[in-house]
Amino acid sequence: MKAICFNFQIHQPFRLKRYRFFDIGNDHYYYDDFANDDIISRVAERSYIPAARTLLNMINEPGSKFRCSISVTGVALEQCEQYVPELIDLLKQLAATGKVEFTAETYAHSLASLIDPDEFANQVRVHSEKVKELFGVTTKVLRNTELIYCDDLAPQILAMGFKGVITEGAKHILGWKSPNYIYTAASAPKLKILLKNSKLSDDISFRFSNYDWSEYPLTADKYISWIADTPREEQIVNLSMGLETFGEMQPASSGIFQFLEALPRFAAERGIEFLTPSEAIAKIKPVGELSVMHPISGADEARDTSAWLGNKLQNEAFNKLYSVAERVRLCDDRRLKQDWYYLQASDHLYYMSTKHMADGAVHSHFSPYETPFMAFTNYMNVLADFIVRVEEQYPMSIENEELGSLLTTIRNQADEIETLNKELASIRRDEEHRDEEHRLREAKAAEPAKKPAAKKAPAKKPAAKKAAAKKD
Repeated sequence: MKAICFNFQIHQPFRLKRYRFFDIGNDHYYYDDFANDDIISRVAERSYIPAARTLLNMINEPGSKFRCSISVTGVALEQCEQYVPELIDLLKQLAATGKVEFTAETYAHSLASLIDPDEFANQVRVHSEKVKELFGVTTKVLRNTELIYCDDLAPQILAMGFKGVITEGAKHILGWKSPNYIYTAASAPKLKILLKNSKLSDDISFRFSNYDWSEYPLTADKYISWIADTPREEQIVNLSMGLETFGEMQPASSGIFQFLEALPRFAAERGIEFLTPSEAIAKIKPVGELSVMHPISGADEARDTSAWLGNKLQNEAFNKLYSVAERVRLCDDRRLKQDWYYLQASDHLYYMSTKHMADGAVHSHFSPYETPFMAFTNYMNVLADFIVRVEEQYPMSIENEELGSLLTTIRNQADEIETLNKELASIRRDEEHRDEEHRLREAKAAEPAKKPAAKKAPAKKPAAKKAAAKKD
């Protein structure tokens, strides 16, 4: 039986305001609040909210077996809480159905997995905690930023407790293989890999309302027939797309919401079921290992990381940002750490891309810059001020070796404190156990003294009666 596994994503970065060279050292607030409010409110009204309601209707339809998964970045959740709390309420309703799985993400939608394993692990953990706090669910499958994945990441992802990972079904990796199966990671065989079917995903995301497309108009019946007609042995079709596809990238007037809502009915007619990523991993047996030697992603035709790290501007900004990672993690400044997250959003680097590709327009859809160079200049001005603030707490005069030694000392102290806390807890338990034993011994010692006294009282009466009888 074939299955469809939907993964919808919600992400919006905190966009930066125009930040001049002369602001460095004088202005420590970097964000365009008006733009952030305007964009997420507009996209939520056109897309996120009606799409979430559509999914809820599909799930609540009598006899419905529709299921899907949603990934919402931490920075997007923060904006939703601040500007569109009604979307948070709808996501809570979806979570409460038990038929929507929330997948893990990097909190900031960052590229930390490519350069800083500690930051990567920390962001995924913080994101999972945020999801648990808001929706009461535990993340079991990871959808890394822009579907980035490679063999080097698999052991860490598995060690972080995830059963599976969603990534791109890149042609240069698959070769003759199909994305419509579940694979295991070559470097961590216990980790399952779900591969996005790019062609079928893009048919909805990019081509649905394209009048020049040979398959226009795309109906739910036609789309399901394409999935049903795939080779019989192919098990699952993973469809991954931004939730803004519905209502924003493809306007409501195109019939995109009606298309989405009609999919379960036609799928049922063709014997196709819907699964969440965790259900797919549990039900479907992997067909073999998949090795990904170099990082892949879901961006552009190249399906690599060149969309963010393809030119000198991007690499300069990327390396400069992560050069202070260890120092930021040492500090306790809440505002500094918040800025650290916001500045890591991959969008800032994408705006600096000099690639001219048709699909590139999708990623720069909300770009506030006229040119990549303007994006670079603005970001580097902000980053310069941010680094000044970091240096105030941990000066750059501290060499990496000294910092490494300091970090080692701090980690050793943390381990020692944890060990001492465990020992203290053990001592307390032993003391409580001894106190309890002492109380029990005292209680037992008191019981025999009371029982004989109770027995003697009735025993004296017969003795008195006998003595009286003898006198008579």
